[in-house]
Order: sequence, then C-alpha cells, then structure tokens
Amino acid sequence: MIDYLMIGEVLKPQGIKGECKIKPYAANHDDFRRWKTLYVKQGESYAPIKARCSRVHDGFAYVTLGECASMEDAEKLRGTQLYIDRAHANHLEEDEVYISDLIGCEGIDEEGKSIGVLTEVLQHGVVDVYVFKARGSGVMAPALKAVFPTVDVAAKRIAVVREKLEEVAVWED
Repeated sequence: MIDYLMIGEVLKPQGIKGECKIKPYAANHDDFRRWKTLYVKQGESYAPIKARCSRVHDGFAYVTLGECASMEDAEKLRGTQLYIDRAHANHLEEDEVYISDLIGCEGIDEEGKSIGVLTEVLQHGVVDVYVFKARGSGVMAPALKAVFPTVDVAAKRIAVVREKLEEVAVWED
C-alpha cells in the first residue's frame, strides 16, 4: 500500500500574502482545516510542509504553505501536488477504499478471465468510472456494485460480473 495519498494540487497564488488556491482531491474539503502538515514529493521521498488553511469556499481550499509570505513565494508552488500520510488520512468505513489502493488491481470475471488492470479512476460525475487496460485494448465502466460486486485490495483483485459489464461498458480497440 502507498504510504502517502494525494489530496490536492496548488493552482495559483491567492492574494499577495503567500496564500495558495488549492484544488482538493480529498473527499471532504474541510479536512484542509485540520491538516497542519502536508507533504510534497521530492524524488522518491516526501518532505513535510506546514499548512494553515484560512478557508474552504466554492470547492477550493485556501492554504498558506511552509514559509510562503508573498505572491512570489506562492507562485513557486504552482502545480505542486500535495499529500497526506496515511496515518493522518480519514478513517475508512466498511466497503470504502482509497483510489490509490485500487490502481493496479486486476478485474476478474466469474470464469476467471481478466478484463485488464485498473489504471485510472475518473471522477467527473455522480458515479466514478473505472478504466482498465489489457494488452492493447481497454474498457471503461461505471463503478457500480452490480458490475463490480467485491474489491479485494490486499489481493489486488476486483470481481467483475461480465453480463452487467457488457451492458454498461465502453470498449477501446
């Protein structure tokens, strides 16, 4: 399992005092108010950075990171992805998993046939969309219990009901 979870990205400076406008990827945007330390990836390691959230508004978090004190300081962080360590991430309810834990899982139907490996989870609407890739082709399908009844992240397997998948999937040749 991954020790750090991406929870946002710095979009741009906000104002002249070093604050950053953050696009949250965390399920609960208000969590930015309680997180006092975030992490930035540097090579293969993660470096801590102080975080102070002044507000969450219209789907964005406004956060002062590290020692940012000016617009120029904040500008240097534009595009930076922000992470939280798993120990400080939200507790998951039963049947909930982190997207990062799903990536790399193999979709296996009732006959033991693979539909591919999950490479991406799209979150553009009410229902997430799973994207599987297999030797030169791919399939996209809504992440519905009727299609994917069980997920075993420890075994890196997602059960697939082939009949339901055929009803809702978009196939790439």
